[in-house]
Amino acid sequence: MKKVILLALLLAGSKAWAQPEIKPVGALPSAAQVKWQQLEYYMFIHFGPNTFTDKEWGHGDEDPKVFNPSELDARQWARTAKLAGMKGIIITAKHHDGFCLWPSEYSKHTVRESAWKNGKGDVLAELSAACREYGLLFGVYLSPWDRNHPAYGTPEYNQVFANQLREVHTKYGDVFEQWFDGANGEGPNGKKQVYDWDLFEGTVKKYHPNVIFFSDAGPGCRWIGNEEGYAGTTNWSTLNRADFKPGMGGITQILNKGQEDGTHWVPGEADVSIRPGWFYSASTDNKVKTLPHLLDIYYGSVGRNANLLLNIPVDRRGRIHATDSTRLMELRRALDEDFKLNLARKARIATTNTRQNNPMTSAVYLTDGNYNTYWATEEGKTTGDITLSYASPVTFNRISVQEFIPLGQRVRSFTVSVLEGKEWKEIARETTVGYKRILRLPMITAKSIRVSILDAKASPVISEVALYQAPELIADPIITRDKEGMVSIKTESPDPVIHYTTDGSAPTTASPKYDNPFAFPAAGTVTARAFVNNGQKASATIIRKLGIAPVGWRVLTPGAEAAIDATPRAWTTKENAYPAELVVDMGREQPVKGVSYIPNPRGGIVYKYAVYLSADGKEWGKAVAEGTFANVQNNPIEQSINISSSASYRFVKFVALAPANAEDTRVSVAELVVY
Repeated sequence: MKKVILLALLLAGSKAWAQPEIKPVGALPSAAQVKWQQLEYYMFIHFGPNTFTDKEWGHGDEDPKVFNPSELDARQWARTAKLAGMKGIIITAKHHDGFCLWPSEYSKHTVRESAWKNGKGDVLAELSAACREYGLLFGVYLSPWDRNHPAYGTPEYNQVFANQLREVHTKYGDVFEQWFDGANGEGPNGKKQVYDWDLFEGTVKKYHPNVIFFSDAGPGCRWIGNEEGYAGTTNWSTLNRADFKPGMGGITQILNKGQEDGTHWVPGEADVSIRPGWFYSASTDNKVKTLPHLLDIYYGSVGRNANLLLNIPVDRRGRIHATDSTRLMELRRALDEDFKLNLARKARIATTNTRQNNPMTSAVYLTDGNYNTYWATEEGKTTGDITLSYASPVTFNRISVQEFIPLGQRVRSFTVSVLEGKEWKEIARETTVGYKRILRLPMITAKSIRVSILDAKASPVISEVALYQAPELIADPIITRDKEGMVSIKTESPDPVIHYTTDGSAPTTASPKYDNPFAFPAAGTVTARAFVNNGQKASATIIRKLGIAPVGWRVLTPGAEAAIDATPRAWTTKENAYPAELVVDMGREQPVKGVSYIPNPRGGIVYKYAVYLSADGKEWGKAVAEGTFANVQNNPIEQSINISSSASYRFVKFVALAPANAEDTRVSVAELVVY
């Protein structure tokens, strides 16, 4: 008997992925895609002229000498990523402005023309070397849109871009991921390019055949459909690739969920920035995402069968800012605590419908910590229970389930239940699993926990089940203000004491205590923090910049009252509305230093705009500000417009000139804010 058991263990330890006893189902991942999925979490770095010009999308006409980091240290980037628990770094080697972070032979808009190191520098060389030193994977983002190159918009440009890809993929060692942005705007000659994706992909694969391509259509991995970092609660890793191409509109919801019977394996990657924008700006130093927010993102990406690509923008020194690195270390410590002890390792495991007479599939493999071993139901059985039992009750609030994806993604739905007396109580009901599904639950104490597979495309093949007790954090305070200028502050944590300030300082337990809404109609800043245990434990400090409260304001544009009502409602026009005007009467003259447009994420997003001011509502003069909101379609956050004026005005006119999505010609304003 001992010899039989030993033989079974040896076979389990050395077995190939796809066993003949279990038939693969649907589209399958390549070996490279499986390794990529196991990375789970890595760093994005946006860096370039935009870092020095405070822009999200440069126009390509900036002087390359503006790029001049004073203390660039790629080893600091890599060291920070390593300490944060990240597995690699992807950098914007070339963004839409066309500026190359390496001295490309095929452009005159590169580090060679910059002031940095007198034109002798090469960011990619320094970063790739740093990644090798710290054991990190190296990846590159190259935008095919080039707002600087004179050949852009002509057939010749495709070969220029292919040549740049060849440079990057032959000079800097192995590249694990090639990130393609589907953005396709006008170049310096006013023309758009017809991209030759087959040429681009073929060029890269010649040198790195196992590279993972990112785009809306893969083929290696796909955009998750938003830039907030959240995959769908249902998330299939398969997609009908022939129906998609980079940059096409109207597909965000499909990309967020995937397609159950997709023809190709194209798993999701959730890209999100630790700051509101993608490039560094000093104005966002106090807007770095809080620890609870980052944890939400982690569980909404890695915990929903996607990889997390977290952007950490390098500052003008050429270093990761202290605030960002500090937050990353907080996240690393929190995740280490969340997954410190797998309680499932101590459980007795019982299963139903287990595949018989097959030493390769067993319930014991569910908690052995080896992804390449698994439990499976009998052929044709698409349901089954996994029960964890304990001699004494255990307390937990996280449960993780993993499918063995080399045999395909199978699970359509599952539940989690606990035994209360003699009855099972359902505590969670979800859909897909995929490579990894992590559920965040209320703190629960039980002696028996059951995971029930309710439906699957074929016999479920489950690699791991894990159970954890994660520390509970204090939820971030939420600051809101109504139309009458009354500020409210709340938090979801039980029994918190909230303290706040209105002078920009960080709240302490000596600051004013929040009990009821208070009046704050002027433009300014409200800062709040929640405390528990007599002030011994505190939440993150939340800062809310507020414009002028619209007390007594009138909207002169018919039907547009929702644009200034300080609620989630939005003013939305019918189709074909451009250009459209939103005119507001503030009731009295007052200085105006800026205007903010808050987009409606449900559509009608404005790209090109103009702002006018008037004292009497009749004489408007020239626009005091005009331009475009870069990347607003994918990142629909508040868009700030600075105005340089010492005069006072009573009337504000916001003019929508062009849509962010050519297929959506409505104009929508969730809120127009005046500072």
